[in-house]
Amino acid sequence: MGSPEIAPCAVRNPAYAASTSKRGAAMQQNSSDICLITPTAPVTVKHHGGRAKCLQRLVRLDLPVPKTVALSFDAVHSIAQGERLDMNALLEPFGPMPLLCVRPSSEDPDWGGPSAVLNIGLNDASYVELSDSIGSEAATRLYARFVQAFSIHVARLDPDMFDGLELDGIDALSAALHAYEEETEEPFPQEPAVQLAAVLRSMARAWEGTTARLLRQAKGAPADAGLGLVVQSMALGLGQGECGSGVIQLVSSTTGLSKITGRYRSQSQGREALSGEAGAVYLARDPRGPSLEELAPEAFQNLITYTETMRERLREEMQTEFTIENGKVHVLDGVRIRRSSRAAVRIAVALAEEGIIPREEAVLRVEPRALNEMLHRQVDPEAKRDVVARGIAASPGAATGRIVFTASAAQASAARDEPCILVRRETTPEDIRGMHAAVGVLTERGGITSHAAVIGRGLGLPCVVGASDLKFSMRGEKITTPDGRSFKAGDVITVDGTRGEVLAGETPLLEAAQDEAFQTLMTWADEFRDIGVRANADTPADAQTARNFNAQGIGLCRTEHMFFEADRLIVMREMIFADTAKDRRAALDRLLPMQRADFIELFRIMQGQPVCIRLFDPPLHEFLPSDKVGIRELAEALSLPRSDVEHRIEQLSEYNPMLGMRGVRLGITVPEIYEMQARAIFEATVAASREGDPVVPEIMIPLVSAKREVELVKTRIDAVAAAVRNETGRDFAYRLGVMVETPRAALRAGEIAPHAAFLSFGTNDLTQMTYGLSRDDAGRFMSAYVQQGVYAEDPFHVLDTEGVGELLRTGATRGRAARKDLVLSICGEHGGNPESIDFCRQAGFDYVSCSPFRVPVARLAAAQFALRDRMGENPEKIV
Repeated sequence: MGSPEIAPCAVRNPAYAASTSKRGAAMQQNSSDICLITPTAPVTVKHHGGRAKCLQRLVRLDLPVPKTVALSFDAVHSIAQGERLDMNALLEPFGPMPLLCVRPSSEDPDWGGPSAVLNIGLNDASYVELSDSIGSEAATRLYARFVQAFSIHVARLDPDMFDGLELDGIDALSAALHAYEEETEEPFPQEPAVQLAAVLRSMARAWEGTTARLLRQAKGAPADAGLGLVVQSMALGLGQGECGSGVIQLVSSTTGLSKITGRYRSQSQGREALSGEAGAVYLARDPRGPSLEELAPEAFQNLITYTETMRERLREEMQTEFTIENGKVHVLDGVRIRRSSRAAVRIAVALAEEGIIPREEAVLRVEPRALNEMLHRQVDPEAKRDVVARGIAASPGAATGRIVFTASAAQASAARDEPCILVRRETTPEDIRGMHAAVGVLTERGGITSHAAVIGRGLGLPCVVGASDLKFSMRGEKITTPDGRSFKAGDVITVDGTRGEVLAGETPLLEAAQDEAFQTLMTWADEFRDIGVRANADTPADAQTARNFNAQGIGLCRTEHMFFEADRLIVMREMIFADTAKDRRAALDRLLPMQRADFIELFRIMQGQPVCIRLFDPPLHEFLPSDKVGIRELAEALSLPRSDVEHRIEQLSEYNPMLGMRGVRLGITVPEIYEMQARAIFEATVAASREGDPVVPEIMIPLVSAKREVELVKTRIDAVAAAVRNETGRDFAYRLGVMVETPRAALRAGEIAPHAAFLSFGTNDLTQMTYGLSRDDAGRFMSAYVQQGVYAEDPFHVLDTEGVGELLRTGATRGRAARKDLVLSICGEHGGNPESIDFCRQAGFDYVSCSPFRVPVARLAAAQFALRDRMGENPEKIV
């Protein structure tokens, strides 16, 4: 690279222009690798980093920014490779006896960078001049601290050499200089050019070191991410009059509400005000102590003005880093404030309502997944976390409670009004009542679409699955952590389903926040999205949650979950043990009014919106006990010999229940179940339509793989509909559709579609069958597969748009070719995943359906994809 030179730049700030007018011939116009920051300098985020670009924007706003030179990524890389800069040319804009700081400028501030180095240029000569201007005590402290920082961060000397040194006196300064000379066998460098070159080289090489690279890659940075550096004239913050440093922002990072926050510390530099309590004062007047507003009212008001100017002109809530010298404010940097999810929503909405940004941009500024933090209680980010185990973050939110190991214990705990965490190896449908009673769930096994995960998300229940590092003793009712700690029944733990962590004891939690700003953002999102969003809801409570989140109907109601209530389970078991169709109908007749009441309540809650009801799907053995105590109790309830019960359970057992007699196969071989359900749906339709909006139920047949299956079930359901019409004297409409869960159904969609009003792709099972992979067992090796690049992502978490996606496209194309008005949707857990939603939009699907608590996430993600399509490559199109 040779000797990069400083590019000249036109300026519009007269004071800034005067300060930069005496530049030598070395400043050639053809170089942007080393550039004096002016309003028109060729500074970009891609080449110089975010800090350099932000400083240029502040200069354009005529804010009092100290003179700054930006070094590009290429320049810094060259320095790391050992190439030398023309230091005289670099230092020329700063005049004789410069006093400088160097700060990192990466493309994304979250990627970090080397620590800033302050007071470069301090030497014996400038120390004498500085002592005359700001006092010997302040000058001595600056020089001693610079020697220490240079020794540790640049010369890489052992920090222990400064142990016991108080860096505030002349003796300490002498000791620091002597220690440096003794360790390096050379005097402390006196030439500013030598000092600056060493600092630049050290920071450049630190960025390209292996440790730094791994750290930033963990934060999402590419391996070859570049680093820029900014060299800035020092604003001391020490001396006569009111001097100091601090940061200020105009809103709370936690809530997003208007509030002047930050810190200020007299006689300090950089970010010392944030390093501790000693000497720090409040910014605005505060009854708890002194404030900057009282110490330097004019400087305080200028800071408010500057920060408001940034907010309005940069269209963002900013934090101003500043230094005050004898009452005069210097703006060192401006950064986008860090913010919680609730603050991000409030800030985006406030900026849009004030006309600073358009509504479209406000919608685009909020990360959809961040909404999870607003919909559920969360662990306070400021709280101490005693993490005892990690698993898969299966359902967001956090909850604290006493450990219980059975569903019955969870119900007993809820009856005592004691919050509990249900701990299981893995959950089954029998655990549904316990999950309803618990405030959180922890399982040893399972993945992102396991039973516990799916039900947890539907209930809004914090859930961590696949915590295989823990040792579970279900008989001993104890879990043991990798570090040897034991937690037994009754001990208190906290489950953080957002991070996938288990914490010891009770941890401070933040409440959910679905405030006016949240509602406003959701309303705007609905204006822009171009795909429908429904909810998966199995109970009236789920349906009410879906309604509260403005779901456009129910896309999947799993009726089997309704049969696990105690009064229904025994009737269901009587039906399973019945020997004839007549006896089965007799048992099902007792379930009919219960099922009808469920559907009536769902229809009432949804107020005329579509409700898609999936007919019975699981194998019958799931309703039978598997332990000796349960078998004995069932034998007593049915007045049967225990051997008969055990024999029937053995008859119903299957080697692979997922691929066995379930879904439509059960509906064809035991048709009385689907007939009862169809009657319950139609009778509920008539009853609910009398009281409110007309109801048009959607009935979905699960696990279809052949056209003939649909024909057989459709014939029976049409017959039940005709019977109910005759009995009630009321006409009604309904829509029959198919849940596409097998690859064959997707491939043969063209012959299935003429018999179905809709195809809803159940991507949970479709992914399992496409991969030949159990979603409940995938968690054991999925992390290794993703890390080694076998799969880009967990296919149960992010839709596999290549493999499973090809089946979806094929099914959609062939189905629509056979029936143009065919409605297409997905109703698996992928329905709430933003990337999956975009795939469905592109494939021409009509809606997605997901867990109720994921509905806002899906609404916002759908709106963002629609807006980005409108924008194309030109963001200005949204304005």
